[in-house]
Amino acid sequence: MNLSKNWLGKSAKVIIDRPLGSKHPHYGFEYPVNYGYIPNTVSGDGMEIDAYILKEDKILAKFSGKVAAIIHRRNDIEDKLIVIGKNKEITQNEILAATEFQEKYFNSVIIL
Repeated sequence: MNLSKNWLGKSAKVIIDRPLGSKHPHYGFEYPVNYGYIPNTVSGDGMEIDAYILKEDKILAKFSGKVAAIIHRRNDIEDKLIVIGKNKEITQNEILAATEFQEKYFNSVIIL
């Protein structure tokens, strides 16, 4: 796994570079959630660690929350964090439904 399970339950500050409703710069699909990265980290692709911001229905530029899960991609070089509000909860089914727009292209497992 590219990311340590030590991220689970920890606080994370995320910079949103693909806000809710934006289009992917290369593939053109629309982001139904806010998506960004955690500054000053390094993922398997050499870039910052990516994060989905779930259970937030407004466009965000940055977000502070807790890491509720990790999407471990078995056929990719990087994993993705699931970040939600500090007082919120999320199920595996909610994560699958919210991230399916992009994760359907990968063989992955959710680590809660």
